[in-house]
Amino acid sequence: NGKPVIICLATNDGLGANLKNIGGLLNKKSVYFVPLGQDDTQNKPYSLVADFSKILPTLTSALEGIQLQPVFIQY
Repeated sequence: NGKPVIICLATNDGLGANLKNIGGLLNKKSVYFVPLGQDDTQNKPYSLVADFSKILPTLTSALEGIQLQPVFIQY
């Protein structure tokens, strides 16, 4: 229907087998990610977690057709 889909990711396998799926979604029209990054590089090297404080700004920008930048952040 062309309306935006917002993804707020929290996974222990984001940089493992699921990275291919995440990359595919990054290229999809009307799919927007809440900025995300690795929260614990030492103990969870494949983990990705969204910055939950950026949900509202992501929603606002998605309604304008813009992906909030940067998508990948450093914690």
